Amino acid sequence: MPKIKTTTDALKILDHMTGKNANLQRMFEEELASREVAHKIHHLRSKAGLSQAELAQRVGTTQSVISRLEDADYEGHSLAMLHRIAAAVERRVEIRFVPSKRRLQPA
Repeated sequence: MPKIKTTTDALKILDHMTGKNANLQRMFEEELASREVAHKIHHLRSKAGLSQAELAQRVGTTQSVISRLEDADYEGHSLAMLHRIAAAVERRVEIRFVPSKRRLQPA
């Protein structure tokens, strides 16, 4: 009996699960993008040595809005808000368009 190859690599498992289903792949890519944006906002804030409340004050919003933006499940990131956050930590927003047929990548 042939030995079945198994993996514990979550990205390989998810890639196998989505297979050729374009809708599942699109949904997964959207989730990855939301997670990546949230992570980048948190990283920028932490690297700047700011609390959520301090960043909120610089951006002109509330701490709860910053908390929501740092939540990987939040899907309401706006380009205008990203620009405000970037300016608050002396950065700029850069957007890239990549091929749609890429393999799943870690954030």
